[in-house]
Amino acid sequence: MRHIVRCATLAERGQDLYQTPPVAVEALLRTEKLPYRIWEPAAGRGAIVNVLRAAGHDVIAHDLIDYGVPGQTGGRDFLLEIEPPPYCDCIVTNPPFRIANEFVAHALELCPRVIMLLRLGFLESERRRSILEGRGLHRIHVFRNRLPMMHRDEWRGRKTNSGMAFAWFVWNRDYSGPATINRISWESSP
Repeated sequence: MRHIVRCATLAERGQDLYQTPPVAVEALLRTEKLPYRIWEPAAGRGAIVNVLRAAGHDVIAHDLIDYGVPGQTGGRDFLLEIEPPPYCDCIVTNPPFRIANEFVAHALELCPRVIMLLRLGFLESERRRSILEGRGLHRIHVFRNRLPMMHRDEWRGRKTNSGMAFAWFVWNRDYSGPATINRISWESSP
């Protein structure tokens, strides 16, 4: 029997909040050396923020919506930001999928180091050439096993594994050259 995957409509997706599994952030921490101060401009309910803070990072949490995350500033449209928070030169986020291109492009203008959790298929588009080539894409950490499903906010249906492949994309403004691909695992013992 073939299983048919139905995508949620725009109305169903609401604010496009799909919480990052904590294990994805833990895998990033095992793979990348992150600076002490990090900006999370699409903090949602704090999935990334909480893991980074638990690991000892000072995280500036912003979002368009105020979800009540301690220390979060709601009502902040990242695409309208004109500068990063003070002493912050790194963004780590899982951007809203429907505006991921705009999020990446804007982040690259604001910070010298940008780390985004994106679908692996993000590499496939010709229209993304300006953010994928010649902009410092340094490393791509591809999950060798599918992440636990990122269900939309307040999902009440069946919990499943993701049908999509994800990776952490890492840009460094000062880097030039080809991006390296690194296979990582979200399981605690790689």
